Amino acid sequence: MYTIPSTDLILNADGSAYHLNLLPQDIADTIILVGDPDRVTEVSKHFDSIELRKGKREFITHTGYMAGKRMSVVSTGIGTDNIDIVLNELDALVNIDLKTRVVHQELKKLNLVRIGTSGIVQADIEVDSLLVSEAAIGLDALMHYYKHALTEEQEQMLSAFAYALPQEIVHRPYLSIADEYLLKTLGEGIQQSVTITAPGFYAPQGRQIRAQSTMPQLLDIIEKFKFKNKRITNLEMETAGIYGMATALGHRAISFNVLLANRITDKFSTQPAEIMDRYIVEVLSRVARL
Repeated sequence: MYTIPSTDLILNADGSAYHLNLLPQDIADTIILVGDPDRVTEVSKHFDSIELRKGKREFITHTGYMAGKRMSVVSTGIGTDNIDIVLNELDALVNIDLKTRVVHQELKKLNLVRIGTSGIVQADIEVDSLLVSEAAIGLDALMHYYKHALTEEQEQMLSAFAYALPQEIVHRPYLSIADEYLLKTLGEGIQQSVTITAPGFYAPQGRQIRAQSTMPQLLDIIEKFKFKNKRITNLEMETAGIYGMATALGHRAISFNVLLANRITDKFSTQPAEIMDRYIVEVLSRVARL
């Protein structure tokens, strides 16, 4: 029986997960993932009751009940490097005996629901709307460190996109997919499309302030890319990592994108806080019915 070394699975003195500062009983089987630590409170304020509040660094967790359903909300911070930490430690909490460091014989499947902001890369999609990522292409490197498989058609789409990218991107992008069950149950009636997960906010998303970008054409490439009937609609910084890690670990994941800016029309939401709160309520009401 394999025992995971203490240098691979690091725990705090109280036996909690090293970065998240959580014990197995602290989290629900359904977890809302948000990037901004301040957004944890904006989500949990809609719970009927809160039983736990914990935090360490940028990782804040509230667990409580809404409409009789137990759920947690966890902040990840920005980027897929943090997603690597959060998803591995959430999985360890439910699928590893932290005292013996042995994997449970029966594995638990978490429902992971991201609620985050995103920028639009198609002129016909409205600011202040909501979109579900059916798939995400990662321009970061995270999933090159983990084994993951794609269908033949998914490989073809990924190859077509990789071919369209400028040579300055030295590593091949990766593709990861939303959970089909959550797409059907939580994403019903919401526009669905392909998302780009970028490894940064400025030049990696086609922005330029003072530092000169090596790929000024990146946004134009993303906007014009098409594969059969699919196109890319939005940019953000976590979804591909969440989908890839969830698949690798055997969990379900879905990403809801609150679209606050249109990068093609240069339009930004005039009421971002109100729009975010509206969609938090909508997503939570769907999650509560799972």
